[in-house]
Amino acid sequence: MQQARNLTAALGIRIESLRFLLRDRDGKYGEAFDAVFEAEEMEIVKSAPQAPRMNAHCERIIGSIRREGLDHVLIMNEAHACHVLAAYEQPYNEHRRHQARNQLPPGAHKEPAAAYALSTSKVLRTRILGGLINEYRCAA
Repeated sequence: MQQARNLTAALGIRIESLRFLLRDRDGKYGEAFDAVFEAEEMEIVKSAPQAPRMNAHCERIIGSIRREGLDHVLIMNEAHACHVLAAYEQPYNEHRRHQARNQLPPGAHKEPAAAYALSTSKVLRTRILGGLINEYRCAA
């Protein structure tokens, strides 16, 4: 319960923007723990019982963000963190291919156009986050 109080105090006014607390069903989270967040008008959402892999998708994207972005950048403040995450999000959702979508980016709704002959096409590289992420496109 004390850790919950410490967290709400550390968040200060930013806690007003939070609406939910997602937590598992561990016994260490008692009624007093939930009461701290309910006092801040947050809804407590518990994960399904006996579902240890329920958060696997969230953990996967968090791991990708950390490995591919945050582990290589020194974050200076909250605004800088928001900038880095936005710079990571754009190519992740619009350019990067995903196995679960048959090698299509999340924003694509159909198969890409015909393949280019690399011997006759010029390849352009766009550096993102100082070269941490690179996008390659054929020049028109």
